[in-house]
Amino acid sequence: MNQETGNEKELLSIEGSIEKIIYQNEENGYTVCELLAPSEELFVLVGTMPYLCEGETIAALGDWTTHPTFGTQFKVEYYEKKLPATANLILKYLSSGAIKGIGPSTAKKIVAQYGDDTLDVLENHPEWLADISGISPRKAKEIGETFRTQFGMRSVMLFCSNYFSPTTAMKIFRKWGIGAVDVIKENPYMLCSNIPGIGFDKADMVARDLGMRENCAERIAAGLSFVLSYNMNQNGHVYLPQEKLIPAAMKLLSCSQEEAEDELEQQISFGKLRSVKIGGRSCIYLREAFEAERYICTKLDMLEMTDHLSDTDSLNFLIEKTEMENGIRYEGLQKKAIMEAVRNAVFVLTGGPGTGKTTVVRAILRIFESMGLNIALATPTGRAAKRLSEASGREAKTIHRMLEMDYRADEGPVFRRDESSLLDEDVIIVDEASMIDLYLMEALLRAMRPGTRLILIGDANQLPPVGAGSIFKDIILGERFSMVELTHIFRQARESLIVTNAHTVNRGEHIDLSKKDGDFFFLPSESDEQTASIIRTLCKTRLPRAYGVSVYDGIQVITPSRKGQNGTEMLNSVLQSAINPSEYGKKEKAFRDMTYREGDKVMQTRNNYDIAWQKNGAEGFGIYNGDIGIIRKIDVIAQSMTIDFDGRMANYDFSMTEELELAYAITVHKSQGSEYPIVVIPLYRYTPKLLTRNLFYTAITRAQQMVILVGNGEVAQMMTDNNRQTKRYTGLAYFMTQYE
Repeated sequence: MNQETGNEKELLSIEGSIEKIIYQNEENGYTVCELLAPSEELFVLVGTMPYLCEGETIAALGDWTTHPTFGTQFKVEYYEKKLPATANLILKYLSSGAIKGIGPSTAKKIVAQYGDDTLDVLENHPEWLADISGISPRKAKEIGETFRTQFGMRSVMLFCSNYFSPTTAMKIFRKWGIGAVDVIKENPYMLCSNIPGIGFDKADMVARDLGMRENCAERIAAGLSFVLSYNMNQNGHVYLPQEKLIPAAMKLLSCSQEEAEDELEQQISFGKLRSVKIGGRSCIYLREAFEAERYICTKLDMLEMTDHLSDTDSLNFLIEKTEMENGIRYEGLQKKAIMEAVRNAVFVLTGGPGTGKTTVVRAILRIFESMGLNIALATPTGRAAKRLSEASGREAKTIHRMLEMDYRADEGPVFRRDESSLLDEDVIIVDEASMIDLYLMEALLRAMRPGTRLILIGDANQLPPVGAGSIFKDIILGERFSMVELTHIFRQARESLIVTNAHTVNRGEHIDLSKKDGDFFFLPSESDEQTASIIRTLCKTRLPRAYGVSVYDGIQVITPSRKGQNGTEMLNSVLQSAINPSEYGKKEKAFRDMTYREGDKVMQTRNNYDIAWQKNGAEGFGIYNGDIGIIRKIDVIAQSMTIDFDGRMANYDFSMTEELELAYAITVHKSQGSEYPIVVIPLYRYTPKLLTRNLFYTAITRAQQMVILVGNGEVAQMMTDNNRQTKRYTGLAYFMTQYE
């Protein structure tokens, strides 16, 4: 019987030898096996148990569960290996292939020679193995090294089992090898700066258990870095003013101001943190963030020094020729943009919907191609790349794909294209550039040859990128490079209420919600509950019946927040139950307070560079924050699911479920860089921090064919009036003004 202590259920223990490995995922360590207990009973164990082999003896903690298909199983939460103690168990263990270089035949010879002392010989006297026929001195040495490495891993896994899941322990072992325990004991705060998924709090707990002093230098140093990295990841700040960093660190660490300031000074002197005076205040950077901003500034400046075509007559001829070929006349600002793009090595084009950015891009492409230049089109997201390809008639790639991103177990995500393997293109045109964050921009510039032209296209009035920085807006504010803002709305675009209402909101004027025709509709409701009900009916029946689209291929609900009656959490639950309810035979996976089903529309919530995918026979790595897919298959035996991301089939093990959320409704921030045929936007009262003009503008401009507002009309007016801009601490614009 399980016993409960407060709200915590006590874990049960089980011990025995591994009789049979039924299934094992080498990537994540998930294992299904049979365990033979001392009572001679056979039990099925499931859980993350990496490198487990038949014949090994383990002690495990967990609880009994009943699987609807496979019956009673022991779900393992923690486990530790014990060395096989008898000759019979040692023989089974070695025969399983656990030690490289030892097969069943060799195992019999070794155990026959050394019996119960076999493992002691492997660990301490591997050279003795050379006495056995078929084992050379070199092979004996290799076997000993393999054995020591494996059981060095055992000690790491054992130490980590007190704090981390086996999956995280595997990451730690891969990072530091058999010396991981020594690294952690010397400075446990290395964990939160080197191992993804381990935060400061977890490292702090390990440090306390190891008896480290509460306000030792290592802890305060880690706390300062944690505050900076947390604000980068959560708030997009590239740096923090010292007067904000110190109080935040004091609150986190419960230390004095003097302790925090003294350690900050030390970290700056060591070069681990950087301090820059911006606007008369001391601004503190993580070293890599400082170096990224300075590199971006330096590389852009270097690109700009390259001379390009500047003869006005020649440029006018090329533009007139393009007009004749396309049968159009370019508007004044469009013509200026084309000339500036051809004339300058670094050029920025900005403008709202309907102002002709795509027409300018097509003209630039024709002119550059007539000049014999090699051109690359790129965007930050896959959906934006697909849209750019359709608009331009040429292949567009994500920046990650163009830079040939790869994932290496020992290094993490890396770009094959960098200073040592530069891109070949003469011109790189990047659309949706407002979404480019600090580190992606740095990677792009590192891969560009001197003399390459860079054209950045985007809408400066949209939200800043999900990642750190505000690159596009900072380059505009820096006023160092040529820039044209398109403002003329063309006649065809003026016929669209989506376009005209977006510009109306951007000017701070209220839109007319009474219009009932065209491509922009408002459906009022008397309560938040009624709003959710209307959205449910729209997505399930009304829109599919009227327009032949569904939430999978045309309808996207976009809402300001995750919380509230019409936030993503509530709406996803409502829409899932309406569109993809539980059915017999449809497999499910419960995770925390969410259930994922085959057929669910889901979104990846963080960049994960090591997820492998296949598409039409091609293979690649990386599923990114904001990517939307459909769960095609859930495999309860393999503890995995297959997700279709626009044809890229990716396999997720169940431990990765925390990186997913339902995507019938998504936040405005997550919708950036994407467009959808029909966008449904709930209007409901929430914190003014989120109900802002640029958020409303961004939501409207995600629609290609139709916008439907549902809810409280006063909220639309409130959002338009609220021109609150999200503050991001970035230094790029400042650094640009320092170059002469």
